[in-house]
Amino acid sequence: MRILAPLATLIVALVAPHLTAQSHFSARSDLVVLNIAVTDARGAFVSGLSQDTFKVIDEGQPRKIEFFAEQDAPATIGLLIDASGSMLENRDRVIAGVTEFARASHPDDEFLPLTFNEQVTSVLPQGRFTNDPATLRDVLTEALVARGLTAFHDALAEAVEKVGQGRYERKVLIVLSDGGDNASKLSLSEAFDRVLASNVVIYSIALVDPLALDQNPKALRRLADGTGGLAFRPSDVSVVGRAFQSIAHDIRSRYTVAYAPPDSDADGHVRRVRVVIEAPGRTGLKVRTRTGYMTDSSPAVSAGREVER
Repeated sequence: MRILAPLATLIVALVAPHLTAQSHFSARSDLVVLNIAVTDARGAFVSGLSQDTFKVIDEGQPRKIEFFAEQDAPATIGLLIDASGSMLENRDRVIAGVTEFARASHPDDEFLPLTFNEQVTSVLPQGRFTNDPATLRDVLTEALVARGLTAFHDALAEAVEKVGQGRYERKVLIVLSDGGDNASKLSLSEAFDRVLASNVVIYSIALVDPLALDQNPKALRRLADGTGGLAFRPSDVSVVGRAFQSIAHDIRSRYTVAYAPPDSDADGHVRRVRVVIEAPGRTGLKVRTRTGYMTDSSPAVSAGREVER
């Protein structure tokens, strides 16, 4: 493992993420970066916590926090939307929800709209990104013509790779699907491994037809839980917009903590991390973040979970 990268590089990347890609902190450097959501017993975001409230435990050993911030930083956000035949009736609600989500997001966020059936389609020409809600609405209105089978596992792996090409260090993928698959080459486990080998946080919205034989909303929850995101299963498609609003708020309500990992051989195994909140007088606080990283220079492994204090 390489030696600690200059802290100034990290600060520039986190405080001024709108700068060029060359200025960004890289997930391949020597600091482990954790984006952390802290919520209370009602699920509301807890703001105003100080650095000494956070304790990072790496493989059972406490680590010194090198950088700490509570800030609303921009992100690269992929939108992976099921365009197979089973999703036709949800089209208008989904487009409306995506549009409102974009309006509620950080003004500098970049969005990568993707649809999938048997294959993944980049909705914008040449896989470009956009930060304009109106553009997002217009291109999805044209692109979401439901047809074909569902290769969800293959689409998931490809979407994670495409999101990884975005300009911001914070990577998010929002998945709208019923979790079913009837056309992939990859198994769910193989796709999940690729997700965990990335630094992408997944949020899922399960739009489930109770008559569909291959629905799998549990797969969507597994993806969200495994990366520190959130999973939603609206009882009615009319409340999809509320799920999007919750996701926008969660993305924008994170603490950032960075620390230098212990010296170790670059053997490629996963080191387990957990974050503990020690806030006197505050009970029922929950922490959501990834809980692992690779010991070599590969992208950190994400394995988020929620822990109640």
